[in-house]
Amino acid sequence: MNAEPEHLPVMLEETLRCLAPRPGETMLDGTLGLGGHAAEILSRLSPGGELIGLDRDPEALTLAAKRLDGVGGNYRLLHGTFDRVGELLKELELSSDGAFDGLLLDLGVSSMQLDRAERGFSFRNDGPLDMRMDPGEKESAASWLAQAPVEELARVIRRYGEEPQAGKIARAIDRGRRERPITTTAELASLIEELVPRRGKKIHPATKTFQAIRIVVNRELDCLRDALEKLDRYMKPGGRVVVLSYHSLEDRIVKTVFRDRVREGFFISHPDGLQRPTQTEVQSNRRSRSARLRAVVRAGEAWSST
Repeated sequence: MNAEPEHLPVMLEETLRCLAPRPGETMLDGTLGLGGHAAEILSRLSPGGELIGLDRDPEALTLAAKRLDGVGGNYRLLHGTFDRVGELLKELELSSDGAFDGLLLDLGVSSMQLDRAERGFSFRNDGPLDMRMDPGEKESAASWLAQAPVEELARVIRRYGEEPQAGKIARAIDRGRRERPITTTAELASLIEELVPRRGKKIHPATKTFQAIRIVVNRELDCLRDALEKLDRYMKPGGRVVVLSYHSLEDRIVKTVFRDRVREGFFISHPDGLQRPTQTEVQSNRRSRSARLRAVVRAGEAWSST
């Protein structure tokens, strides 16, 4: 039986400052995870407010519920991806039009998913090559890797991993899977490490390939782009949107969509709308080191964080 994982929410104070949750408001945490951000938001919405928590990982929903029960207040949890917010609210007979005073997306893979070998996200501990954020989805990393044409392998590793050795790695994977299926994280990592030696000690040669496969298996960037394009309809006038991204592909999408929506007049810039973690946080929580926070405010009425 796994112990409940330790959870340090990234850039918590900065997130709360940008969202500025107040009693009576309704907010969405679209990437609930273990509920670290959500618990602090929920504690500030009472009395009269409500938190809607959303995650594609059923185990995360179960663990987050325990944390939120300890906080008290009104909350509802939904299973699904954040690009389907409108559909999921409709199932509860709730309208998504102007539904939220605040919305948070904390992107990427959670600490729980990374730390558990059986989830197959990390090569640090050998496990099945899975990588599904929702274990109920049909296609795992191993099944995708088994059937993707070598050209597709190279394209995905180059595009989503920004890996300069993408073609070489794709061909090596193709040769390896012809001999026997690649079904564990250690098998894939070893194959790449033999091909692309370590450059210094900072990054394992398989890191970018693992990122690329995870992104395509979970449709991460498609979900992000689709969700951001719908934000104006979800937010009340003055509603605050905060997105935490962890690599340049995510951040580029967030930056571009926010810039475009501000230019179109749907949103206005947030006074604290671009932040990085403090050095103190990076030292205490290494997973925060690549984080970048961006925030905007729904146009339509004046808003102040004070």
